Amino acid sequence: MAAALMPSLFSTRLLLAAGAVAAFLSAAETLTTSKPVAIFTATTENVNNAREPIQIVVRRWSTDAERDKLLAAWNVPNPTVSIAPAAAPAAPAADAAGRGRGGRGGRGGGAAAAPTARQTPEIALAAALDKADAIGDLWSSEAVGYSLRYAARILQPDGSEHIVIITDRRMGEFVNLWKPTTPGAVANKYEFSLIELHLPVKGEGEGKISITGNVMADTITKAFALENYAALPVVLRNVKHRAN
Repeated sequence: MAAALMPSLFSTRLLLAAGAVAAFLSAAETLTTSKPVAIFTATTENVNNAREPIQIVVRRWSTDAERDKLLAAWNVPNPTVSIAPAAAPAAPAADAAGRGRGGRGGRGGGAAAAPTARQTPEIALAAALDKADAIGDLWSSEAVGYSLRYAARILQPDGSEHIVIITDRRMGEFVNLWKPTTPGAVANKYEFSLIELHLPVKGEGEGKISITGNVMADTITKAFALENYAALPVVLRNVKHRAN
């Protein structure tokens, strides 16, 4: 009887595994082939790859729940991260009487507890972005694009809009295409990049990137933004919201 059941159980497992694979492929295909909610084009400025065409494809906007997870990572109070301890010190040498010279009070150097250091909001956010779903892409002349892990559209009172996007890795991490050329500009070392686009009601907009600017969380809009946006150099010119 047991032998008769084995082919049936094996077949059932195969069907379940095949179903799981099909579901995964279907979800991936949906993300790849679904019609984007927005496509933006622009040209670069004030970086090494000036006047290069850029395309940003947003396949969907971040949900409130996704946004809140990232904001919680950024605002987590006093987070800590363990630091790997240094190699354990060698055992103290023994004197002629066989006593260990372990320091004051005869204490030897046992294994020290792993110290902790304060984790910055940038590190916490980078870790949260790494776990977030990919919801779009940014393409330049680089061989590999940048995956978007956060995208928000914020309507302004005058009818214009701000688009805030965060990539999964720092733009220009492996190449110098995004190195700032503005005099006195110092590149950031975030493990991600935040892009803020300002689009007027009519005409072309502009964009700035956290290549040099600092990231902040806007408590009013509950969204990420660039700190002191007006003072930062423009990195994306001729920003257009292309018809899908």
